[in-house]
Order: sequence, then C-alpha cells, then structure tokens
Amino acid sequence: LGLIKTLNREGITVIMVTHEPDIAAHARRIIRIKDGLVVADERLDESPTAKGAPPPAAAPAAAFDLAAVGEYGASAMRAMAANKARSALSMLGILIGVASVIAMLAIGAGAQKAIEARLASLGSNLVMIFAHAPHTHGVMGGGVYSRLTLADAKAVAGIPGVVLTYPEAEGNVQIVHGDQNAVTEMQGVTPAYEEIRSAKPYYGRFFTEAEDQAEARVVLLGQTVVGELFGDDNPVGQTVEINHTAFKVIGILPLKGSSGYGDQDDMIVVPIDTAMKKVLGTTYLHEMAAEAASPATIAPLMQAARALLRRRHRLPAYKDDDFTLRDMAEMQATLQGTTQTVSLLLAITAAISLFVGGVGIMNILLVSVNERTREIGLRKAVGASRGAVMAQFLIESLSLSAAGGLLGVLLGVGVS
Repeated sequence: LGLIKTLNREGITVIMVTHEPDIAAHARRIIRIKDGLVVADERLDESPTAKGAPPPAAAPAAAFDLAAVGEYGASAMRAMAANKARSALSMLGILIGVASVIAMLAIGAGAQKAIEARLASLGSNLVMIFAHAPHTHGVMGGGVYSRLTLADAKAVAGIPGVVLTYPEAEGNVQIVHGDQNAVTEMQGVTPAYEEIRSAKPYYGRFFTEAEDQAEARVVLLGQTVVGELFGDDNPVGQTVEINHTAFKVIGILPLKGSSGYGDQDDMIVVPIDTAMKKVLGTTYLHEMAAEAASPATIAPLMQAARALLRRRHRLPAYKDDDFTLRDMAEMQATLQGTTQTVSLLLAITAAISLFVGGVGIMNILLVSVNERTREIGLRKAVGASRGAVMAQFLIESLSLSAAGGLLGVLLGVGVS
C-alpha cells in the first residue's frame, strides 16, 4: 500500500476494487457501488484534491537515467540466460549472415584481384593474331590455318601505332634434368615478350636480342617445371635437355597461376630462332602479338593488320580471313565486368542471409514478448512505462545482434 501511494503521488492513477473498508480508507477518493449503481462518491479530507486543491503534478522524467538503463540491461541478460538455447540459435542466424557477407565480399574481391593480375600478364592494349581462321562455314575454328611467318611479324611491326611486337612458335617438348623429366609447352619468342607479357624473370634474366639472332641454346623455366625438375634447388646456371638438345637455364619466369584450361606456369621460353630451327623444325608461327600505343589506336591497328595480312596471303575479297585477330583489351573489360557482376550477386546473396538472421531475432523476441505477458503486466502495474518495457527488449535484441555480429566478423575474417 505504501508503494502504491508513492506511485500515485508521482502521477500514476491507481484504481482498487475491494470490499474491505480499512483498505478503501487508504484511497483519496471512494466510490461505492451497489447492484451496479453508484450510491456514494466521497473524497477524504487528507486528499490534496479536496477543497479544490490542484491534483499532484507528475514527477519530471529524467533525460537519461543510467541506473535505469543498467536495470534494463540486467533484466535483458537474465532473460537471455534463462533461455540459453533460444538465445544461441538467435545469435547463430546473425553470425552466419555477417560471416557470409564478409566471406562473400572477400571472395569476390579476391577473384577480382586474381583476374586483374592474370590480365596484367596478358599485356595492355594488346592485339593477338592467331594462325587459324575464326570460323569456316559457320563453324568456330573450322580447321583453316594460315602460314604466319617471321616476315609477317616484321611487316605487322611496321604498322603505324604499333609499339612492340613479338612472334611466337610453340609446341610440346620433353625436358630432362638428371633423373627427372617432364613434358611441357615450349614457347619460342623474341626479347619483346618480357615487356609485353610482364614476364620479367623472378630470378635470373631474360635472353637478349643478340642471343636470339645467334640461336643461343638458353631457356627460362616456368615455376611448375622448376618444381618438377629441381625441387627446392636453384636451376639458374644449370643445364637441361630439351628433346635431346642441351640448353642452359638463365632465368625463372614469374608466377602466373592456373586458369580454367591449364597451368600457365607449366611452360618454358626460348629464343624464337632457336625454337624454330633447333627444336621444332618449323618455319611457321603459332601466333603473334602487337601492342598498340593507346586504347584509341587498337581499332585502326586491327584494321591495318587485317588488310596487311590479307594482302600478304593473297586472299581475294570473297574469301574469309585465314587468321584471327583478337582485342585483348576488350576481353579484359568483359572479364572484369563479369567478375563485378558475380561479386555483386555474391554480396546480394550474403545480404539476404543477414536479413534472414535479423528476421529470426525479431521472431524470437516476438515470441519472448508473448511468453512474458505476465511479467510485462506486473512491471507496468508497479509503474514501469511503455518505454521502459520497450527498452528492455531492445537491449536484449541489441545484445543478441552485437554478440552474433562480433562472432560473425571473426568467423568471416577466418574464412576469408
């Protein structure tokens, strides 16, 4: 009764229904009812409202009550501790959502960087010329091959707007060192390959123009070949046999990584004259590359190269090209756009997971409110405001979300 009087003085209206006169005597106003009808309505003399006195003013609410917030937080912690399994499952939803967002974004960013690094190895503003027709009778790569030669490569190098070129002859070879051997791809190129394809040796050096013209038997090894033949030993300065011909190792190519169709490090590079005359025994190229001065000059360069090669190969107007021109800059833009789209889809998928986790916590708290109707009613009966009850549940949901989010960050970083 003392607590109820205190609440009344603070502005809380209290109505008691009783048959006991001694209990009713504590009230400031007594209304007597008999058979559903009001038979008396009296105010006690000690009431502040008697004799026209103004009603008591409600106590002003504090702008921020730290003690009250602490009490709400303690109540929320007790409620979560009383339902450990439910709280853990609620946190699990947020944990998985946050971890998914971080991991998916990291995977997307990593894929973007990997593709950018791989595209950088292809060279910038690059036009590739392959020794096969783009299509024959509607069939891609229909089997028509041109005879690209070193003379064709020199002619392409003279086109205005071409900065650097390199021809390439390639084929599979057997490489042997000691009791170890491997079958790998050999590429015969010119020294310009180092700059155009970002192939500065990881260790050692690239061959020179003089070594190319002298048909020197020197070779640079990809890192997969190094691992197969030498293990952890340094191959630079040692001798290997390529198709029974001795070559001196002068460098190790930089790591390029695997692609969807093969291992870019499972290869070796030799001077092109050496490859064509001493190993492959051919006078024709597999492909050539021309680097344009800028992206704006790529299209004119491709038109000039097509006209030049058709003229050199004596192709009449009614015949298709017997070679393929490919703009690597366009391929780079396509791959980057595809990667960005995939990254966006991954992020959206992870965000949906996070949203579902949030809805899960909302549902758990809704169930919790319904289960604790008696507690909420009791708290309001002894003076708790709507805001106080709301604060307790908000603190509870915030605690679950923060704990799940923190664990999700740790898991997401670990997965990444």
